[in-house]
Amino acid sequence: MGENSACKLHAILQKISLTTQRGAGGTLTQQNNDIQSVCDKLTSMSTPDSNSHVFEAAPAEADVSQQIRDISEVPAIEVITTAAVHLMSAAAVKLGLAAEDNAEELKDLDEARKLITALAGLVTAAAPEIGSQHAGPLRDGLRSLQLAFREESVIPDAPGKGPGEKYTGAVN
Repeated sequence: MGENSACKLHAILQKISLTTQRGAGGTLTQQNNDIQSVCDKLTSMSTPDSNSHVFEAAPAEADVSQQIRDISEVPAIEVITTAAVHLMSAAAVKLGLAAEDNAEELKDLDEARKLITALAGLVTAAAPEIGSQHAGPLRDGLRSLQLAFREESVIPDAPGKGPGEKYTGAVN
């Protein structure tokens, strides 16, 4: 189950990345650089230290101004898809789909449920704004995660009661 679901999710995330790059007129930004293949993302997220917050000193005022200018140049579609990819990647890790040997230790279905529900809300709300070209792959990734959650659950949710299903409807 895990390898097959991870491969499907990997293909979906790659498609999202390519769609976002084409949709942005070929201009890539730092936000778009954050979109990686799911295997790379899962590998980088699978160490306990990488999930903990590290305090960094506030950047100088000039740096903040530059960051504001940089983010102002990022199209909304890139911000939305990047957020969705991060939610997908985190949910995949919490479902135990990481490519690491310790993937089972990282599994936390309660956390996965929260992430999938947040992703469902984002995708549902953003779909009219981002168009079917971008929303379709996001919905595919969401559905893959919802099905993987159902497979991983010891006690299955009733139809329509799984993570995010209040936004997407029942997933079979």
